Amino acid sequence: MNLRASLRGGAVVLVLLFGFVAGVYTDQAFPEWVPYFGHRSVSGVDLTELQQAVRLIQADYVDSNLDTTKLSHSSVQGLVSSLGDPFSAYFDPDQYKRLLAGYQGRYSGIGIYLSFTTGYPVISGTVQGSPAAAAGLQAGDQIVKVGDKDTKGITADQATALIQGPDGSKVTLGISRGGSTFTVTLTRAEIRVPSVRSAVIANHILYVRIYQFGADTSTDFASALANGLPGAVGIVLDLRGDPGGYISAADDVITQFVASGETFELRDRSGKVDRHMVGNTHAAPTLPLVVLVDANSASASEIVSGSLQVHHRAKLVGTVTFGKGSVQQDFPLIGGADIHLTVQRWYLPNGETINKKGLTPDVPVTLANPTDAYDAASPALGYAKDTQLNAALSLLAG
Repeated sequence: MNLRASLRGGAVVLVLLFGFVAGVYTDQAFPEWVPYFGHRSVSGVDLTELQQAVRLIQADYVDSNLDTTKLSHSSVQGLVSSLGDPFSAYFDPDQYKRLLAGYQGRYSGIGIYLSFTTGYPVISGTVQGSPAAAAGLQAGDQIVKVGDKDTKGITADQATALIQGPDGSKVTLGISRGGSTFTVTLTRAEIRVPSVRSAVIANHILYVRIYQFGADTSTDFASALANGLPGAVGIVLDLRGDPGGYISAADDVITQFVASGETFELRDRSGKVDRHMVGNTHAAPTLPLVVLVDANSASASEIVSGSLQVHHRAKLVGTVTFGKGSVQQDFPLIGGADIHLTVQRWYLPNGETINKKGLTPDVPVTLANPTDAYDAASPALGYAKDTQLNAALSLLAG
């Protein structure tokens, strides 16, 4: 069975959640189907205490009207949480259905971009016409609660599960802004945002922004190159805020710019190495190229930017990236739930890992405010305040 893993959920999520992951704009696994039964034999794990606890609760808990489904879900959630891995998670059936829809580019949410740190997630932008935009949410707002759940330290996938929901349903957010806190209740809606946007800027420079590496990214990116390359004298690839996605899409993007060699490699628990190699389609193997990155560029976006840097194919401009060097895969369970589990680590073509340290830009440049970034969806606003993009254009100008 051909399994497509992903690396989403590290840093930023488009909560449509454009979940992009992640997706979600959202860094951790865009897999296909992985069967649970017969996957591996269990050894060295004593389940006696867990079984005893379940029997005890069922027999003696004061309320005999137990929600056994919730009890089962919580037990598995506890097992996964005990790993201490922020990128491994348990999703109940409803959460997993929403994630699967997100993997395929269908989202029902509120239309915000989120950046993630060890603190509370921060809104870095909203989608035009979205419920979030209509409610006045803005870049810099912190989401401190979703419903009654505190959101400090949550991952992109966890945010997706909390904020996504059926079209027309409501979600209440606790927002911190400028030292004050307020709540806002939003009605979720279906929102579709392309994973790639492009424009020709400055003196015939093709600008391409990849928001996340989703199911359509390879095709959309190839189309952006085909339409924008004629007459172009250079390319700016913008991976800022991109939390990752499909490994196959990362391979395809690298291949457009590199003629031969390794794109990246995967290593599992046994030390087995799976080397990914450059493919056959090279739309721009020699055209001058600069890649924009920031602290929310994670996973698959780090694969692309790091590989291009190692191949001496592109200069990186921006700030140190997120530093997520692991790969997650979904393991569906009986009843429709899912374990989202870290199964591999990835390495650059030179054998180095960026895990927990990120990539260092060739040209370090900070952005004063997230709203200063060039928006290819609103090109009329220009890029005068986008210090990182302007630094990239200066490099291309020579």
